Amino acid sequence: MTESEGPVVRATVRHLDEAHEEVWSDDRGRISFRTGIGDGTPQTADLCSGVAHLEPGGWLALHHHVAPEVYQVLLGSGTVSLDGEEHDVVAGSAVYIPSNHEHGIRNSGDGPLEFVYVYQADAIDDIEYVWSSR
Repeated sequence: MTESEGPVVRATVRHLDEAHEEVWSDDRGRISFRTGIGDGTPQTADLCSGVAHLEPGGWLALHHHVAPEVYQVLLGSGTVSLDGEEHDVVAGSAVYIPSNHEHGIRNSGDGPLEFVYVYQADAIDDIEYVWSSR
């Protein structure tokens, strides 16, 4: 790819500790997350991913977005809402969320809940969350 075609994207390895930790404690939820691939450092394309952390009682509010998404639960237990239907998830559970489907997650366990999130998007900044009113 030449400079006139856009930024050069290379294969990369990045440790999650190198990514900025985002913390929400508002109407969007009580959650922290780090986007290791797709936060602009380094330049990426096609996919972005990171790890989210929910303490007991933590949650991510119902929302949707254009980019399809996958959750892969690494630790703990919780409940995922998909288009109004609730599903229990535990370490090892995978969740596929098609484009524009309403979803959210909450920690229903006694310990932390951690999951990998992967978006089909060039960067996390490309994700436009539409928050549900319910």
